[in-house]
Amino acid sequence: MDLITPGFGLVFWTAITFLCLLFILRKFAWKPILGAVSDREDGIVKALASAENARKEMENLTADNERILKEARAERETMLKEAREIKDKMISDAKEEAQVQANKMIEQAQDAIVNEKKAAMAELKSHVAGLAVDIAEKVVREELSNKDKQLQLVESMLSEATLN
Repeated sequence: MDLITPGFGLVFWTAITFLCLLFILRKFAWKPILGAVSDREDGIVKALASAENARKEMENLTADNERILKEARAERETMLKEAREIKDKMISDAKEEAQVQANKMIEQAQDAIVNEKKAAMAELKSHVAGLAVDIAEKVVREELSNKDKQLQLVESMLSEATLN
C-alpha cells in the first residue's frame, strides 16, 4: 500500500468521517459556539455603549460641577458684599450713635457748668452780702458809738441823698 497517494476508499471514508464530524459539530457545538461569540459581541457592544454613556454622564457631571462652582462663587461674593455693607453700616451707625452720645454728654456738661456757675455766683453773692452786712454792722457800731460821728454820718447821708 502506498501511503503517499491516497486511494479512493481512503478519500471516501475520510470524507464520510469529515461530514459526520461536521454534522455532529453543527448539531451540538456550532450553535453554542456562535451563541457564545454572539453573546461576547453583544457584551462588548453593551460595554462600549455603557462606557460612552458613562463618558457623557461624566461630561454632564463636570458641567454641572462647574455651574455649581460658579453659582457658589457668585453666592459667596454676594454674601461677602452684604457682610461688608452690614459691617460698614454698623460702623457708621456706631459712629453716629457715639457722636449723638458725645453731643448729649457735652450738652449735659455745659448745662451742669452753667448751673454750677449760677450756684457759685448765688453763693458768692450771698457770702459777699453777708460780709457786707457784717462790715456794715461793724462800721455802723463804730460810727454810732460816738455821738459826734453819728451827727457827722447823718449829715453826710443827707448831703448825699440831696445830691442824688
